[in-house]
Amino acid sequence: MNVFDNLMERLIKAMEVPHLRLPAAGVRIFKQDEEVPREVVKYQPDGMTVTSCHATRATMLDEAVYLTADSIGCIAAAISLGLVDEHQSSPLKGPRDYTEIMKKNSGKGDEFVPPSPLKFTNGTVYACRDSKAEEFALFGKEDSGRYAKREIARKAVSDMLSLQPPTTRGVFYFPPTFDDTRITPDVVVLSLRPVELCRLIQGYQFLTGNRVRADVGGLRAGCSDLIVRPYLLGEINFSPYCLGARLIAKFEGDRMGMGFPFSFLEVIVEGTEKSRTGFPFPQYPGARPLSR
Repeated sequence: MNVFDNLMERLIKAMEVPHLRLPAAGVRIFKQDEEVPREVVKYQPDGMTVTSCHATRATMLDEAVYLTADSIGCIAAAISLGLVDEHQSSPLKGPRDYTEIMKKNSGKGDEFVPPSPLKFTNGTVYACRDSKAEEFALFGKEDSGRYAKREIARKAVSDMLSLQPPTTRGVFYFPPTFDDTRITPDVVVLSLRPVELCRLIQGYQFLTGNRVRADVGGLRAGCSDLIVRPYLLGEINFSPYCLGARLIAKFEGDRMGMGFPFSFLEVIVEGTEKSRTGFPFPQYPGARPLSR
């Protein structure tokens, strides 16, 4: 059993609730100057693209996914994760999951030209109505866009942390059970019910006393908020997820995301174990999961 798997088993045991699930994904960011093991490359999607949120969700169902600039299905996540230049003025090659939704709803068929990374960065896509770029709407003619004005969209984008300029070769999403011990996560993402999130923060604080401050937005939660922010700042963050995570990856309505550097996992586990008698989780209303 690898360290990641062992720590997750200990964490679940420390919660003291039978049949509890704490879906987890390890995320490893490979930089351009790193060699990516063949054992990782083989998990790149074959002939299709996958969004970052969807890769995280698949990993929590015990699959592994390796994404590159060629296979990532969300341009916004490609920017956040440093796979493409945020100022690139030409569209990415080939169909992408996210922009295929636009194409379907635009009614333009093969005449549809997908937005470039620059059009995400400068607010055109997210304020598609204000920008008179209705072809980038996701929900048809009545779509308000994600922000009311282009300048509001630019402000929101400027607060989304990203690995820019791009230096990432690929991003590997893998479950705790992944059996190659040479690969450890940079970041761990958990999908939790609020009651579970409460308990893990209590466990973390038991040993550190450190407050946890959430920095969230309605877009790029699965990539920027839950992966890049912990990666760059070395801190815990949590999020109610975003549009893509809810509608494309289908994260359940009772779940929130929690992301943190892998080095924090042992602290969270040990703190949760040692504070069991001070925070009796089985007595928390809703602690016991409903049978599905």
